This record gives sequence, structure tokens and C-alpha cells, in this order.
Amino acid sequence: MDSKDQSFALLTSDTSCPGSRDWSCSLLAASLAGAFGSSFLYGYNLSVVNAPTPYIKAFYNESWERRHGHPIDPDTLTLLWSVTVSIFAIGGLVGTLMVKMFGRILGRKNTLLVNNGFAISAALLMACSLRAGIFEMLIVGRFIMGVDGGIALSVLPMYLNEISPKEIRGSLGQVTAIFICVGVFMGQVLGLPELLGKESTWPYLFGVIVVPAFVQLLSLPFLPESPHYLLFEKHNEAGAVKAFQKFLGKTDVSRVMEEVLAESRVQRNIRLVSVLELLRAPFVRYQVITVVITMACYQLCGLNAIWFYTNSIFGEAGIPPGNIPYITLSTGGVETLAAVFSGLVIERLGRRPLLIGGFGLMTLFFGILTITLTLQDHAPWVPYLSIVCVLAIIASFCSGPGGIPFILTGELLQQSQRPAAFIIAGTINWLSNFVVGLLFPFIQKSLDTYCFLVFAAVCFAGAVYLYFVLPETKNRTHAEISQAFAKRNKAYPPEEKADSAVADDETGNRKPKPDSSSTLDNYVKNRVV
Repeated sequence: MDSKDQSFALLTSDTSCPGSRDWSCSLLAASLAGAFGSSFLYGYNLSVVNAPTPYIKAFYNESWERRHGHPIDPDTLTLLWSVTVSIFAIGGLVGTLMVKMFGRILGRKNTLLVNNGFAISAALLMACSLRAGIFEMLIVGRFIMGVDGGIALSVLPMYLNEISPKEIRGSLGQVTAIFICVGVFMGQVLGLPELLGKESTWPYLFGVIVVPAFVQLLSLPFLPESPHYLLFEKHNEAGAVKAFQKFLGKTDVSRVMEEVLAESRVQRNIRLVSVLELLRAPFVRYQVITVVITMACYQLCGLNAIWFYTNSIFGEAGIPPGNIPYITLSTGGVETLAAVFSGLVIERLGRRPLLIGGFGLMTLFFGILTITLTLQDHAPWVPYLSIVCVLAIIASFCSGPGGIPFILTGELLQQSQRPAAFIIAGTINWLSNFVVGLLFPFIQKSLDTYCFLVFAAVCFAGAVYLYFVLPETKNRTHAEISQAFAKRNKAYPPEEKADSAVADDETGNRKPKPDSSSTLDNYVKNRVV
């Protein structure tokens, strides 16, 4: 045994070994601090623009009239408002494209910490826009907040995936979705007229953003970096062991380290795969397609349309204007409860049933919602049935499709492929978000009550694809998941046996032969090293 193996044995030897399903304090703290300063802000910014819409439009009109001497044209005002809503997604796309650079240089934890700078600067710009009388500050702040969201929604799921044992990987991954829903709910609560949803206080709705950012800045530095990042990209085995010990709450982490080291030995001399290489590689073809389809359905299924335009949807349903803010509040509560339910059952039911069932139920309720909106004048109770359908759609979404796409992106690809996979997933996510935010008002205007049939078709297509293609990933290692896709991909690296023989000659009997699940890694190794 060489010195590295001896040090590994010393670091991992201990008699105490709590159950593998235990949630340690460090694991819980990392998930809560990471999600509160990241996915919470994403959800909050989805809903926070809804309540102050008339006041923001009035602010735009006043600023325009002060500059040009005449009121703003209604079409120009509509365009400015659409840009204000949609530019959040453009910023998210920019942030997603920055993830690989930040993640390689700073690591997962430090990227989340640096990302708070975007949130704080965006909050200051948006909160001060009314006092300064410059509406462009609000638009620029929304863009910067989108950059924060793009980085957060790529790095946070990656971080949570890499610090959690496979037995609770799904439950921990659902923390991202739960805090998105909590953020949406808090945006709705603070937007009530009794709180900050008034003409004089609406800028404070955006100033609140600094609170989660500062909480994360003060708490996350005391937690370890991702052990996978330390081992694979920094080649710091001792640091990875210490990180695992901290996150798992035990000193004997030999079993976990052996699983990770088996992958590490194969990828030790392999650089991170680029996006183009990942798209071209036939050995992960269906993994990438599955990531793209799940993330596209996540945005195109219509939930963001409901979040962005809840008031107008309930107005079309015949709800009196005075009751709309409180009905809207119920949607956030249902979202949060459904996301918590998903987090509790995901390790029992698995990813497949929750994803397929969620999209299937959304298809059903979108169809019923179309009928109720069409017949809303036929009976006084029909508009309230529309509300029930909206709540059912939200619950169906948050019970599976609302969080599992982020988990799958981390599970379906191995370490060297993961950053590129999250860039692809984030790009699809934010482009789809932008399309929905920009086009939904026009779709609603042209199709009227039949607009939700478009989303029903998207949900149905996603459910059918996942039923035939997606294997269950619950309690599986990344190598086992790759093996499950191998037959469907029908592609293997050239000279696979020769590569294995060379690897055996180089590493000796101490190190295991790389299995067939590392096909892309062998392929890249042949081309790069």
C-alpha cells in the first residue's frame, strides 16, 4: 500500500457509522443556506412583479411623460412591460453560460458566494429606481437578477447532487424545487396591499432580495466545498474525505470514497467535456436528449404563464378584482405543499412515476381548464371550478416536474460531463422561459380560452417520451445509470477493450478496470490525452 492509500485508510477509519440515510447537520445547513440564497430568489422574482404591475406601469408612464412631454403610447408601454418580465430570462441565459468558467475556477460553493454580488447589486438598482425616476434601472436590475438565477439554478443542483449520498439524493435535490415554491409564495405574500403591494412601497419588494443574499454570504463559508469537485478537479483526496465526513456526519466514509474513487481513477487525466463534445458524443445521446426534453417541458408546460399572468387568468375566470390577490396567494401555498410532498415521497416512489404522473395530470387539468374558461358564463360556479383546475395544475407540476429535471441533469451525466450538461439544460430552461414570458400574452389574445391546449400538448408529449425512454434513477450510482442508457444509445467507444487493457497495464492490480458506463470518458481520453 502506498502513502496515498495509507493516508486514505487513516482518514476513513472509525468505528462510528450512523445510518446512510441520516441527514447530518452540515448536509441540512448546506441545502437550506444554498437554496435560500439561490432557488428562493429565483422563485421570488418569478412572482414579485405580479402584484405591483399597475404601479410599475404608472411609473413608466410618468417617467416617459417627464422626459418627452407626452404620455407613453399603449403599445410601447406593453412592449416595455414585456421586456421587463422577459429580460429576467435573458439574464438567466447569460448566467448559465458563465457557469462553466466560474465553476472551474471557484468551485461550487465559492461560485454561489460570488453570485450573491449580482443579487445585491440588482436589488439596489430596482429598489432605487422609483426614487431616481429612471425606469431603466428596474429593467437592468431584472437582467442582473436573471444572471444570478442562471448561475444559481445550475450550480446549486450540481452542489447538492455532489454532497449527498445516493440514498437521499432525490430528497435533497428537491430542496431546490421547494425553495423555488417558497420564493413564489413569499413574493405573493409580500405583494399583498396590506404589506408592500402599495404604490408607495412597491420598490421595497425588490429591496427584500438582499436578505437571502446576506444570509447565504454569512452561512455558506462555514461549510465544505463539494467533495466531488475537490477530488476530480482539484485532485485533493484528503480534502474530499474531510468534506464527506462533514456532510455525512461520520468519520468512516470508506464506502462512499471507494465509489467515488472508482470513477476518479478513470477520469483522473480527463479534462471537462465541452458542450460541443457532449452534443456530438453518441455514448450519451439519450441522456442529453432526456435532459433537453425534461427541461423544455419544465418551462413550456405553462406554469410560468400562470405565475407571470395570474391576475389576468383569474380575471378571465370571472373573479372580482378585489379577491384576486388572495386567490393568487392560494397558488403559492399549494405549490409549496406539493413540493414538500414530492420531497418526502421521491425516494419511495422514484423519479419516473412523479415525472410522468405530473405531466399526465397537467394534461388532464389543462383540458378541463379550457372547458371551464369557455363555459364560464353558463353558471356562477364555473369560474371557481377554473380556480380549482389552476390549483390542481400547480400541484401536479410541483409534485414532480417542478424539481426533478434539475435532479436528473446531475444524475444522468458523470463528473466530467456535468458542467456541460448543466449549461445545455440551463440554456434550454432560460430560452423557453423567455419564449413563454414574451409570447403568452399574444397566444392568449389570439387563441382566447383555447390557449392552454398548447400547454396540454407539451405536457402530453413530455409524458409519452419519458414513459418510453427514462429509466428509474433512484438509489443508483452514476455508473449504473449510464449503463441503463447504454443499450438505447447503441454506441460504444472505439477500441474499448484495448483501452481497458492499457488502463490495467498503467494502474496495476490496485485499481479496478473502468466499466462500460465510462464510455464517453474513454472516448474523450482517446482524443485529448
